[in-house]
Amino acid sequence: MIIQNALVFTLNQGFVLKDVWIKDGRFAELSDDFARIHSELFEAEKKSGGVIDAGGNYLIPGLVDVHFHGCAGYDFSDGTKEALDTICAYELQHGITSICPASMTLAKDTLLGICENAYEYAKTHEEGARLCGIHLEGPFISMEKKGAQNPAFIQKPDVQTFHELQEAAHGLVRLITIAPEVEGAENFIRELANEVHISVGHTTSDYDTASRAFALGADHVTHTYNAMPGFTHRAPGVIGAAFDAEYAMPELICDGIHINPSVVRATFRLFGEERMILISDSMMATGMEDGNYSLGGLPVTVKGNLATLSDGTIAGSATNLMDCMRTAVKMGIPFETAVRAATYNPAKSIGVDDVCGSIEVGKYGDCVLLSKEDLSTQKVILGGQVV
Repeated sequence: MIIQNALVFTLNQGFVLKDVWIKDGRFAELSDDFARIHSELFEAEKKSGGVIDAGGNYLIPGLVDVHFHGCAGYDFSDGTKEALDTICAYELQHGITSICPASMTLAKDTLLGICENAYEYAKTHEEGARLCGIHLEGPFISMEKKGAQNPAFIQKPDVQTFHELQEAAHGLVRLITIAPEVEGAENFIRELANEVHISVGHTTSDYDTASRAFALGADHVTHTYNAMPGFTHRAPGVIGAAFDAEYAMPELICDGIHINPSVVRATFRLFGEERMILISDSMMATGMEDGNYSLGGLPVTVKGNLATLSDGTIAGSATNLMDCMRTAVKMGIPFETAVRAATYNPAKSIGVDDVCGSIEVGKYGDCVLLSKEDLSTQKVILGGQVV
């Protein structure tokens, strides 16, 4: 496939007018004039219908969501092939081509089944978004900052339990959320920081405790501001500690519900475009009508973009990552910065940036063509095939 006349997102130059050649499912070349340089190949592709004229519109990498729970009526924690079929199809339809879905705080046996199901699915999966990892959002979290997590299954961090879950997943667990103030957390981080990316979240941690966690190897922050102490001038907490740990990458939910637009702008300014990660934190009601749903076994009511437990606690979001990225732009985040935060940065944060997250030679030929006028989706391309 050849995508001609596209404003291609690049990491170092922003948007540049290029032709993109995808061969055998991967990006093979970025050219200033593919038709002239490779005239015979271009004509052959054209005859076979393999040339797309982008018309000067934006071509961005396929989005990468490293924190969401479900969509289209299903949850990753359902632990079934049917759930993953539906989730992967919905995500791909909306331009999210690589996913690292999050489990909830559940019983150990349930989590083992979720991990096994994800591995089996990823091993044989041929359609829909690529399942490139698992995010264990719990069970090693704070009871006081549990949010929409089930308190019945919260436990102290345990290295052996993690190893069992990782074994069930055959190494697919790439990210785990942990509260660093909980007994055993620092030892957990110390022992496992070289095996999995560790995210600070669902925590009552103060600045000093969070700073120790980052010094020990934690490198990620779970839905920044939510389920953690605030960022104030005398108590900077997790957010201040993450700012000082220059390698820490904070997640942000830009659904118009979780974070005030002023705070979104300030956080991007604080951490910089190379560190920020956009996530959706979407739950099964995403793409569905208003009504009653569940998250981690807890009942959730959804009205518009707002999903809440019976006590009013926000329970994930009802917005996919592509719409979160567009919302970030409406909030004043530069488009190039928002694209990076929804593609390359999340891929880097879980160690899959060698195969996805940017339009570079050798990586999966996954990309999305967006209208230059309103950022609406024109085409979604997975491995060089229009879907």
